[in-house]
Amino acid sequence: MFELVYPSEPASKIGEEIGGKASEMLPVIDETGSVVNQASRIACHSNAYLHPVVHLHVIDRMSDVYLQHRSVHKDLMPDRWDTAVGGHVSYGEYLEEALYREAGEELGFYDFNPHLIHRYVFENGMDREMVFVYATVGHFDLHPDNYEVQGGRYWPMKEIEAAMGKDVLTPQFESEYKVIKDKLLALL
Repeated sequence: MFELVYPSEPASKIGEEIGGKASEMLPVIDETGSVVNQASRIACHSNAYLHPVVHLHVIDRMSDVYLQHRSVHKDLMPDRWDTAVGGHVSYGEYLEEALYREAGEELGFYDFNPHLIHRYVFENGMDREMVFVYATVGHFDLHPDNYEVQGGRYWPMKEIEAAMGKDVLTPQFESEYKVIKDKLLALL
């Protein structure tokens, strides 16, 4: 089991606030998961501070995978299909706390048993995230929030594979799916 390690006193704040506005604070971590600082979401995304995010994949017993349809309001990858749940860990949260919070916010989903199946560092320009990938098994009645997530459905794996490289899925989902597909199937 991997978990973030917070210091006994609040970590120092780094990075600049934009326009003096308060922003969501994220833990800045090292490669071992130790929290070394805290920074705003904006600072993390503009200074390549390594920060944790959680992803949740939902797979049913027929090996169909639930994907969320990202809202057209999203800054990054609007109107694309992506992992069921994904989001930042807020400063002071532990991984599963963030996972349940994000699942609740995005899908109204609280009753599940998560399994940590993978972790990796995702780098994209100035962004560096340590992604903690969880999965849960079941055919759940999920309720997208209709703001961040405009819909969702279970996709057969063959349909996911047919959509790859066609600007339907997010590139990060595509690369993550290739690595975790067998781990998802091993849960069944």
